[in-house]
Amino acid sequence: MSLFNDIVFEAGVAARSVAEYLSGGGLRLGVTGLSRAGKTVFITALVNNLVGRARLPVLSACAEGRIARATLEPQPDDAVPRFGYEDHLAALTGEERRWPQSTRRISQLRLTIEFERAKGWGNRAAALTLDIVDYPGEWLLDLPLLAKSYAQWSRETLEASAKAARAPLAADWRGFLVGLDPAAPAREEAARRSAELFTAYLSKSREDVYALSTLPPGRFLMPGDLEGSPALTFAPLPIEEGAQFSHASLAAMMERRYEAYKTHVVRPFFRDHFSRLDRQIVLVDALAALNSGPAALRDLENALAEVLQAFRAGRSSLLSTLFRPRIDRILFAATKADHLHHTSHDRLEDILRLLTARAIQRAEGVGAAIDVIALAAIRATREAQIRHGGRTMAAIVGVPEAGERLDGQVFDGQTEAAIFPGELPADPKALFAGDAIALPESDNDWRFLRFRPPLLAHGACPPQIRLDRALQFLIGDKLA
Repeated sequence: MSLFNDIVFEAGVAARSVAEYLSGGGLRLGVTGLSRAGKTVFITALVNNLVGRARLPVLSACAEGRIARATLEPQPDDAVPRFGYEDHLAALTGEERRWPQSTRRISQLRLTIEFERAKGWGNRAAALTLDIVDYPGEWLLDLPLLAKSYAQWSRETLEASAKAARAPLAADWRGFLVGLDPAAPAREEAARRSAELFTAYLSKSREDVYALSTLPPGRFLMPGDLEGSPALTFAPLPIEEGAQFSHASLAAMMERRYEAYKTHVVRPFFRDHFSRLDRQIVLVDALAALNSGPAALRDLENALAEVLQAFRAGRSSLLSTLFRPRIDRILFAATKADHLHHTSHDRLEDILRLLTARAIQRAEGVGAAIDVIALAAIRATREAQIRHGGRTMAAIVGVPEAGERLDGQVFDGQTEAAIFPGELPADPKALFAGDAIALPESDNDWRFLRFRPPLLAHGACPPQIRLDRALQFLIGDKLA
């Protein structure tokens, strides 16, 4: 039955691909990343820079004056919420100057870019329809579950929870597991309590102080209208692959619910949204992991390796477009580069390149174009040279958010401050030594703060770092 369902599923993906190809389509850009990586800010800045005709020197079509205009279009998909561009822009540029709410659901925005082709005879006017699809990175981490049994997922999740960085956070849940017998009769209360403690462990792992990359299922932390449903009321159990249990056992009930989660949550997301993407950017908050130490960095590395398992990466061709959609360009982007002096931007890219090395090697093996970049879609700081202790030091200047702390000082959210963020090491491998989580009181060589959005003149596009380079990689060839 499972094989038949897989065949039907793949046939549905192929049929949808044929329909979209014959209708002309456009370019579908997926934007994702784990929590607080800056997805909403990235999309808002991307659209604002194109619509506002900002200077984007690395985007060739813009530098050559070939982009006539970019305009927002009506929402193309009646079943998908529209990305709230206007509300997010108002939050960033209004009197409060606050960062918009994080992505908690899928949303979409259509942009038409009118441009002149670089080559050709006669009328070279053209237009690119760009559909931007925003979705939580936690949902992306769910896709590898499609190829994993309940026993395999349980084993991997339990092994991860026993590691030094996660064990204290998982103590309550693992303690509850000790009293559970997988072969015992199924009890709803046992399943509910186990799911609650498991979800609490995932939630703790994601807190700023730990900055661990959450394990699937992603909807446990973003349940929406599924909250309390059986599809979200399960958790791992210590069982062996191939073990047989009574249909009425706790293990059998947990397995049924795990499979229901894949059927009713993961597969529809893949079929309706993910399988239709042409390009993808994965935003990564590497600075949060740096703040939290080597254990958080290694955890992020494992999460990014899982991310690439979800991509049907490879160069697009006529046949693949028709019958097996393939994402042919993937960009990994370390966000918040404005929290560092520009002398460390390339080093931040090196750190991300090391974090994604396994994932990139896997994707490059089937021909996808891959790039790594450090960027700030909106630059919240400026750079300055400050005299300190008889020497000149490179600093960044901005307004730290209210409540941010550094060296005993608590910022009020109104006062501008010069911060010495420190220099990232030339050899990124040095960051992975040890198993510790660096708590806020730890003696780090750096401590990255959150800054408020910049104060802008009316109608001005926010400053950015390397956003134009990201656009050149993601859509530049379509504007040639």
